[in-house]
Amino acid sequence: GRLEAVTQQMGYHPQYLDSFLKTQHYLMHMDGPLPFDCRHYIAIMAAARHQCRYLVNLHVLQFLRAGGDPQWLRGLDFIPPKLRNLNEINKILAHRPWLITKEHIEKLLKISEWSWSLAELVHAVVLLAHCHALASFVFGCGCEQDEGLGSRGLLKPLSPGNQCFYEAPTGNGCSQELLRINRKRSLDSCMELDSLRERMQQIHVETEGREETRLLQQDREEGEGQGGEVGVQDGNLAAEHCSDPSVGLFPLTDTDGEVTSATNLACYMQDPDFGYQDFARREEDQTQVFRVQDYSWEDHGFSLVNRLYSDIGHLLDEKFRLVDGLQSSAMAKRQGCEPSVFKRGIWNYIHCMFGIRYDDYDYAEVNQLLERMLKVYIKTVTCYPEKTNSEMFDRFWKQFKHSEKVHVNLLILEARMQAELLYALQAITQYMI
Repeated sequence: GRLEAVTQQMGYHPQYLDSFLKTQHYLMHMDGPLPFDCRHYIAIMAAARHQCRYLVNLHVLQFLRAGGDPQWLRGLDFIPPKLRNLNEINKILAHRPWLITKEHIEKLLKISEWSWSLAELVHAVVLLAHCHALASFVFGCGCEQDEGLGSRGLLKPLSPGNQCFYEAPTGNGCSQELLRINRKRSLDSCMELDSLRERMQQIHVETEGREETRLLQQDREEGEGQGGEVGVQDGNLAAEHCSDPSVGLFPLTDTDGEVTSATNLACYMQDPDFGYQDFARREEDQTQVFRVQDYSWEDHGFSLVNRLYSDIGHLLDEKFRLVDGLQSSAMAKRQGCEPSVFKRGIWNYIHCMFGIRYDDYDYAEVNQLLERMLKVYIKTVTCYPEKTNSEMFDRFWKQFKHSEKVHVNLLILEARMQAELLYALQAITQYMI
């Protein structure tokens, strides 16, 4: 199997990649509060907020492999209310996490038969934050553009039997072990690409058949003599007019044998115009500045998330520490400062855009450390990654090596993820109190 684009980029920093793969595997494939198909659907919802077709397509395939109901892929109107109720905090966390309140949490936990448990909600929140931040990395490093997913919708299938959607570089011990476990856990460890295509096409045909039967039966009941023919005709024409409910459900095979995606990302979103707004321009009655001294990952978030979703706190903490410990001496030297100072400037600038402040930090340093073009790049990738164009990675901050640019994108990924988690976990804490 070939290396996925994201793994190739993270491979410049193998220790971090190893930690990322462990966390990714644990979130998606190990025992946890949420069913496996729901995990991938939540990932689809999260990636769709940023129009990240790369991640949506990968999780659509994983969703089907996990036995997910193909009808769910028609959009939010066709999923269980419990999952659909998650849409509001998905939207807020993706764009304005400071708006999350304990009322949002209470609403999810107290909706009669569709209520979430605390453990389920924590798992879902971590998944949402993980995929939002990963979408930033995908756009920031040009993976979306490189794969051509934004224009052609090309879906690169997984290696047979590989349940984790990133394959690790050769020689990475932990990642090789993950691949072994993934293959063992696969729904069919002998499944080849051809059989996977055959399965998806079979489901497609069966769904079309059920829909035509339903239309015919409906027409007969209404007693419309010519309605049956019209109903079947409409179903057959749906490939062009998108009126067939089965269109957009499955990856389809093109004439070259590639698997392509017909997924319409808009169906996984509500309120698509809701996006990032500068925190500094918030209304006076909105959330006040989030002070890390009052609620931090180390003192509060870690223990809460680890208690409600066993071991995930340790995995997340390891990623946060590893990205902070990555070597960047050459990168910092070009900026005329110590590596730790440069990295902290980037981290605190990202958190500042989400309204998170550190009382012991002089924010005047940000303007001194980060040149304007680098700040523009960081803000775009962090706040509206879908607006990142294919030239930004190459044209901005040319003095940096490729591995250093990837390092900056890893800082964006982890700082953004921690910011979303801080707001969500604080709201859960307030609800519990």
